[in-house]
Amino acid sequence: MAYSSKTLSVLGYANGFTLWHYSTPDPAGAVYGPDYFNAAAEMLRTGDFILANSGAGGASPQHSVVVVASNEHGQVSLADLTPAVTEPVAA
Repeated sequence: MAYSSKTLSVLGYANGFTLWHYSTPDPAGAVYGPDYFNAAAEMLRTGDFILANSGAGGASPQHSVVVVASNEHGQVSLADLTPAVTEPVAA
């Protein structure tokens, strides 16, 4: 599958920083891979955070916080700030 602009939403914006939410049925490996967010390069800035829900609607969804590590010449790359959690955290 591919990036869908319909499921990238702004959660907050301040001082040149944007917090985004993105949900997709695509697996995490595809979402965090090179070129996945290139179509959104005009909106994403280096340092923006994305709360990502990948594999949405599937048997093993993954949830992570990623940062836009770079955005140069329309090439967006991400860095994962959190490990994907597939099991609830015990209280």
